[in-house]
Amino acid sequence: MKPSEPSPELQDFFYENKEELLTHIIQFNELMNRYESAIKEVYTKLEILKSDLKIHNRRDCITSIQSRLKSPVSILKKLSRKGLELSLDSIRNNLNDVAGIRVICSYIDDIYMLAGKLGSQDDIEVITIKDYIKNPKPNGYRSYHMIVEVPVFFSDAKEKVRVEIQIRTVAMDFWASLEHDIKYKKDDVSCEELVEQLKHCADTIDETDRRMMELRDKICSSN
Repeated sequence: MKPSEPSPELQDFFYENKEELLTHIIQFNELMNRYESAIKEVYTKLEILKSDLKIHNRRDCITSIQSRLKSPVSILKKLSRKGLELSLDSIRNNLNDVAGIRVICSYIDDIYMLAGKLGSQDDIEVITIKDYIKNPKPNGYRSYHMIVEVPVFFSDAKEKVRVEIQIRTVAMDFWASLEHDIKYKKDDVSCEELVEQLKHCADTIDETDRRMMELRDKICSSN
């Protein structure tokens, strides 16, 4: 179906404010470029750590690194939901998850080791930490969240940009992906029943994570 054209009133508004709108678009794209550049900075640091840890530990402590930049629609929805001003300054000051990186580790202790090594780098400032492994969410969600600031050098300035880093095991990521899919497709399952079943699955996965870590330690100590 062909999309409808803007109303004459809206067309007049766009025409009368085209220079201002164009400026806003350019400034928004510049801001997104800064977040994307910050992702590249942190991603590179993680790739270096991944290679270094593999050499020293003789195994893959990090199995994958994924990144994402929040879409303009998601940004506007989050600002509106929080009752915040829709402006570039509001994005900078109030949203910490515009730039995001997810790191998947092999074992639980790898998560804390990686977080410590990343946070100790002298050009990274850790703003906040939320440990949902030691303190899971009521539905069973487990992950280690860090908000960091990293300096990014541009042609005209240096700017500190915030990036959200989520670190979890393969099992935790598996659960989170399925939980996200299931909760939006429930039909006859009550919300209370769904939460209870998801929590049970999360606890089972956590127990498996810890048993696998214990098995690894036993094998390593016997060699």
